[in-house]
Amino acid sequence: MPKKQRRTFTTEFKTQMVKLYENGKTRAAIVEEYDLTASALDRWIKQAQTTGSFKEKDNRSSEEEEWIALRKENQRLKMEIDILKQAALIMGRK
Repeated sequence: MPKKQRRTFTTEFKTQMVKLYENGKTRAAIVEEYDLTASALDRWIKQAQTTGSFKEKDNRSSEEEEWIALRKENQRLKMEIDILKQAALIMGRK
C-alpha cells in the first residue's frame, strides 16, 4: 500500500476543524470527510485548547525548550573543541 504524501494545512483550516469538533461533529466524521489522520486532528484540538496556537514552538514544554537549548550549546562546544584541536596541531608544527 503506497504511503500518503505529507500535506500541509493552513491555520484557518485547522481552526475550522477544531470548531467543527467543538460544535459536536464526531472525530470520526471529520477525519473521514476531510481525509485527515485522527492523530493530526487530536493534536490540533489539544493545541487549540492549551495555547491557541498551531505552531510547534508555541506548544513546547519547558523541558523541550531546555533540551533544545542544551543541544545547541553542546553543538557549539563541540565546534569549539574542534577549532582548539586544529589550533593545537598548527601550533605544534611551528
